[in-house]
Order: sequence, then C-alpha cells, then structure tokens
Amino acid sequence: MTADATPALVEDKQRTATGPRVGRGSAYPRYLAGKVAGAAVSLLAVLVTSFFLFRLIPGDPVKTMTGGRQVSAEQLAAYREEFGLDLPLWRQFTDYCGKALTGDFGTSYQFRAPVIDKITEALPNTLLLTGTAFVLYTALGILLGTRSAWRHGKLGDRVNTGLALTLYSIPSFWLGLLLIIVLSVGIGPLPGMFPTGGMESGGEEGFAYVLDVAHHLVLPVVTLVAVEYGQTLLVTRSALLDEMGSDYLTTARAKGLRDDLVRRRHAVPNALLPTVTLIFINLGRTVAGVILVETVFSWPGLGGLFYQALSVPDLPLVQGLFFVFAAAVILMNTLADLVYPLLDPRVAR
Repeated sequence: MTADATPALVEDKQRTATGPRVGRGSAYPRYLAGKVAGAAVSLLAVLVTSFFLFRLIPGDPVKTMTGGRQVSAEQLAAYREEFGLDLPLWRQFTDYCGKALTGDFGTSYQFRAPVIDKITEALPNTLLLTGTAFVLYTALGILLGTRSAWRHGKLGDRVNTGLALTLYSIPSFWLGLLLIIVLSVGIGPLPGMFPTGGMESGGEEGFAYVLDVAHHLVLPVVTLVAVEYGQTLLVTRSALLDEMGSDYLTTARAKGLRDDLVRRRHAVPNALLPTVTLIFINLGRTVAGVILVETVFSWPGLGGLFYQALSVPDLPLVQGLFFVFAAAVILMNTLADLVYPLLDPRVAR
C-alpha cells in the first residue's frame, strides 16, 4: 500500500460511517420502495393472523363476561348479537379488517369501551417503563461491548461476557420475582426497600408524585436492563471484533492516531450496522412492552392489559394489542432498513 493511498483508504471508511451521497441515479428510491412495500404486506399478514389466531383460544367470551352468573339463552344471544359474534366467521373477518384499516379495533368485551381508547390509556405507562429501560440497557450494552471487544481475552472481557450471557439466559419473570422477594418483601436482615408492584402509591401530588412513580419504577427497570443489556453487548462486541482486523485501522494507527481515537472515530462507526438493527428492533418492542415483567410487577401498561385480555378472552382487545405490537416491530425494522444506506452506501446498491 502506497503512502498516497493511505489517506484515501481511511477517508473512504469515514464516508461509509457518515453516510452515502445519494445522487439522481442512485438505487436508493428503488430500495426504499421495496422496503415500504414489504412492510405493508407484513402489516396485512399481521391483520389476518391477529383475527384467526386468537379464535383458537378455548372458552366462550360471552359466558366469561357474565362472570359465572346464571343467564338465559336469550341474554347470551343478545350479548353475541351486540358484539357481532352471531355473524358468520367470514363476515366477522371482513368487518374486522374494514374497521381496523381505519383505526377502529372494536369494543372491548370486559371494559365496554373502544379498544383504541384502552390502548391509548395504557401506552404512556408502557413507554415510561420500557423506554427508560431501553435507553439504559442500550447505552450500557454499547459501552461495555465496545470495551470488551477492544480488550478481548482479558479479565474484564471475560467477566463482562460471562455476566451478560448469564443474565440474558435468565427468564425475566423469574428475575423479577426474585427481586421482589429480596428487595420488596425483604429477606433475613435485609428489609424491603421497594414496592411490590403497581405504578403509584396514591395520594401524592407534584414532585412527590414523580418520586413515588420513580420508586415504583426501579425494580421493573432493573429487571429489564439486567436481562436485555447482554444482547446489545454481545452484538456490539462481535461486530467490533470483526472490524478490528481491518487494514484501515492498521493504517490509522500507523499515522500516529491514539488507540482510543482509532476506536471511537473509525472502528465503532463501521461496526454499527448489526447494533443499529438490534436497537430498532428493541425500540419496536418498547411499544409492545414486556408482558411478563409488567404482569409480575402489576404495571398498568400494554403488556399487563394484554395478559388481562387473554384471560377472558377479550378478542377485540387482544387483536388490537397484537396488531399494535407487531406493527411497532415492523415499523422499526423498516426504519432500520432505511437507515442502513445512510451508514453504509453499499447496502442500497
């Protein structure tokens, strides 16, 4: 490699990290159209799946709504007519699809309220919990993954990866229950320091209310961060290890750049593609929430609402939540695909 080629090589990798220059003849519009069309097809598939899948759940939702009370056949028939359950399955399906495309997911059986209202009501609580956890475990995973890759094989790397693998393999509900036993109920000389569940104690206002919600937030957030950060760490570490043997890093070091500058300015940006994928997928899951964690901690979000709807089964609410969960993941995956060419122009070619 000649001295004249050295700056060009490093500069080319920097352009790859900062994004492409999209010209008029670029393949990006075609790439964009293909990804958007694929997302639309996926959403239609989810719409169909959400209707038929939950009708396989055993049980009669109308009888469940009566709470075990003795009701006449005429009353049961009236309930079925009210919720459209007396119609043929094909008619229920066409009605559901037609309304869902306009944002109307029907009326909840157990709450007797529009499904979209119940989703809107619970969404901020889920975003508060999983959004806080998402920011923490993403930042922690990228930071520790970068450090582990740059010092791979050393004690710190072995400890980080071992702990990440261990926590990632632990079921979130089990870890949540363990934290409740140890830090909420208390064990031995260790007193309970955090609430066992819920989002607030009630009766608090202003800044005291904010502190109360934050107090309730600690254990579910710790559970999510402990279980989820390992995946980001391992993906970041693996991607960065693949980049570390590249010629352009050797060239950058040969030019006299400090090791941390080589890592931060050259290696990490070019190892971001797999991590970006994971970040967008996790961002989609943020809207879905984590059903088991919200259920264990009685957090009033979308995950807890989904579990509650499944127990009836409240078909309109389950269908609506399932569609929202899947749509969030599909949307985030599509956005990740659209961001790829901005990080590496070769993707859209």
